[in-house]
Amino acid sequence: MELFLDTANLNEIQRWLDYGVIDGVTTNPTIMMRSGVTDIVGHTREIARIISPLPLSAEVTTNDFTEMIVEARQLASLAPNIVIKIPVINETGSPALGVIHTLAQEGIQVNATAIMSFGQSMLAAKAGAAYVSIFAGRIADEGGDAAAVIGRTAEWLDRWDLHARIIVGSVRETMNVQDAAEAGAHIITVPPALLEKLIDHRYSRDTVRGFNEDARAVRLAAQAPQSPR
Repeated sequence: MELFLDTANLNEIQRWLDYGVIDGVTTNPTIMMRSGVTDIVGHTREIARIISPLPLSAEVTTNDFTEMIVEARQLASLAPNIVIKIPVINETGSPALGVIHTLAQEGIQVNATAIMSFGQSMLAAKAGAAYVSIFAGRIADEGGDAAAVIGRTAEWLDRWDLHARIIVGSVRETMNVQDAAEAGAHIITVPPALLEKLIDHRYSRDTVRGFNEDARAVRLAAQAPQSPR
C-alpha cells in the first residue's frame, strides 16, 4: 500500500519526502486556496518538480467537458509525473467518462475523483482511469459502508485484471487510514495533520522518556566518585 500526501504546502511535502514515507501527492482547488496559492499552474509545476518522479494529481477547475480536456492537456504538459484529476460526474450529474476515455487514449494518466460508489469506480476504470479515488469519509457521512465499496472495487479490479488503482481519500481519522488499508486500498491520500496523528502515540513518548531518564541515571551513577574500600 502507498501513501499520498494531500496538500499543496511545499514545506510539508519536502518534510514528508525526507521521512521517506510518501509515494505521491494529491491536490485540488480547495487545497490550493487554503494554502494561499494564487498561481495554480506555477505551484503545480513546482510540486511536480519537488516530488519527481513520484506522481502528482492535479485537478481541472471547470464543469465543461471540452474545457476539461483543454485544461487537462495543459496541466499534463507541465511535467511528466502529473496525473489529471477528473470528477467522475460534473456538478449537474453528467458523466465525465468521455473525458476520461479521451485523455487515457492520448496517454494522459487520469485520476477519476469524487467517487462514492462501486458502480462509479467500475465505469471510471472501464473508461480508462489509471486511478479511482473513493471518498471514504463522504460515503460514511451519508450512512454508506466505505470499506465495502473499497473491498468490492478491489475484488472486481483484480478479478478482471484491470490496472486501475484505488486511491482512498476524504479520510478524517487515523482509524480511517487503517480501515482503508485493510479493505484493499492500493493508495490512501492523507493530509499532513493526520499523518502526524498516525505516527504519534502518548505511550511511545512516555516509553522513550523512561528510557532516557534511566540512561541519565546510569551515566550519573557512573560519574559519581567511588567510596574508598
